[in-house]
Amino acid sequence: MIESAAQSWKTLTWVCGGHQLRRGSIPLLMGILNVTPDSFSDGGRHNQLQDAIAQGLKLAEDGADIIDIGGESTRPGAEPVSLEDELTRTIPVIRGLVDRVRIPISIDTTKSEVARQAIEAGASIVNDISGMTMDPSMIDVCRNSQAGICLMHIQGTPQTMQVDPQYNDVVQEVVEFLRGRIEACLRAGISADRLCVDPGIGFGKSADHNIQLLKNVERIRNELSCPILIGHSRKRFLAKILGRPVEERLAGTLGVSIAMAERGADLLRIHDVQAVRDTLIAWQTLSPSKIS
Repeated sequence: MIESAAQSWKTLTWVCGGHQLRRGSIPLLMGILNVTPDSFSDGGRHNQLQDAIAQGLKLAEDGADIIDIGGESTRPGAEPVSLEDELTRTIPVIRGLVDRVRIPISIDTTKSEVARQAIEAGASIVNDISGMTMDPSMIDVCRNSQAGICLMHIQGTPQTMQVDPQYNDVVQEVVEFLRGRIEACLRAGISADRLCVDPGIGFGKSADHNIQLLKNVERIRNELSCPILIGHSRKRFLAKILGRPVEERLAGTLGVSIAMAERGADLLRIHDVQAVRDTLIAWQTLSPSKIS
């Protein structure tokens, strides 16, 4: 029997409050729930409370392992929103879902006060696109909780990140940034098993930079000894590969999802949970480890 590479890697545990998350035969799926009027793919679709709650329930029903709730668009060029607006958009949704789903709820934010109130409302993951660099109080909020933390790499800010991103060695520079953020968390008293990393596909990277990072997911995971999350769903680099507008990128998203599963990604952050899960189950069923 041939063992696939994806099944030979060490299983890593991500502790998120009362949840212990481990990749199985396919990556865990983080379902995206944007409660914003202007996100790049689904802006305005779920920015009413009942619509957002219904979408969160659907993500769970479709097989999401995590629901990631964001109240501020981080698409290229997006303008910041106020603390009050972000709280108003996200906290009622968390409260509306926390007793109705059994999976962890994640708050996608760079603001420490949003993270604090989200954790208080029942969120058990903080997903910070800045790796906790944009708000100096974020690391204290996270240390004083039991939440899991996802540390992402970004070059610049959502307003500037795609102007002209430059790297000498994108993979090495992303690894060094994430290693530094892991070390900052450890110095602050946050245990290593609460940390996950995200190389930040589309956040201050050209299409070629994104492709290089995706090709090196195994290296990044191994160098950092940390679960790795990949957020590739419907993103702009797929336009270079496929020449497709955002509404026609599902097939590309599915193809990259298989590639990431083969390279050992622990989690995928996606819009189309059911389609990605079905694709990965079919891939895993027919993968080399299943062929005798």
